[in-house]
Amino acid sequence: MKMVTIGNNIADVYLDQKTMYPGGNALNVAVMSKMYGAKKSSYIGIIGSDDIGDYMLQTLQNQDVNISRVRRAYGESGQAFVNLNSHNDRIFVDNNRGGIQNDLSLKINEKDLDLIEEHDILHTSLYSNSDDHISLLSKHIPISYDFSNHYTYDHLERICPYVSFAFISGSHLSEHEIEETINLIHGYGTNVVVITRGDKGANASLKGTTYYQDIEPVDVVDSLGAGDSFIAGFLKDYLDHNQMTKALETGAQKAAITCTVNGAFGNGKRYSPL
Repeated sequence: MKMVTIGNNIADVYLDQKTMYPGGNALNVAVMSKMYGAKKSSYIGIIGSDDIGDYMLQTLQNQDVNISRVRRAYGESGQAFVNLNSHNDRIFVDNNRGGIQNDLSLKINEKDLDLIEEHDILHTSLYSNSDDHISLLSKHIPISYDFSNHYTYDHLERICPYVSFAFISGSHLSEHEIEETINLIHGYGTNVVVITRGDKGANASLKGTTYYQDIEPVDVVDSLGAGDSFIAGFLKDYLDHNQMTKALETGAQKAAITCTVNGAFGNGKRYSPL
């Protein structure tokens, strides 16, 4: 499997530890896909010109992620300020709204499309400012999209017709709401729908055939990034083997491993925000 991602990169700054970790849905999925055995992984996004931006680029390079289509822009890199609660769940206490990447719009050009077509799947998300390009991108490559838990019905209607894999964060949803959401997304043309529910496991559907995956029990150190690792593990396994049950098991296993380290995949660096 070859993965390309488009979208956000964020330094997750743990205030209690005075340490930052590389993060952001698109960056995490790119890195984790490579960690999990993808033949190739590429990241396309906007990275700030500051020391944090240098740190993000170095992390991607160290993880053997292709950065040939990354844009450096003059300005502050994205930061999210994090604390952990008594259950080691992340709590976002503040952010800088994505820094410079939130002020600029990524323009997809022919060189981007040439790189994208070298991959098997493209992953992006609600936070990636990529919605304007989804229709174009879907003509070149299958799309995976993380709607998180901040989607709206209008958003689903606009994006799902171009998406092959839809991921929803749905710990707040009832069983009835899960069924309704899956049917709604299928109705727009998306074949695979996965709703992750934290410690309640995950519900999924392939063209109307439903599946359930329980969590892998671990001693949780930090849950940040678990959803992204689930996505990366699931997609890697599904594209390699085309088996929903096995892909869901792999996603759950990778998410569990992520919960045993600080940050989405470690690689922390001492950092004290002013």
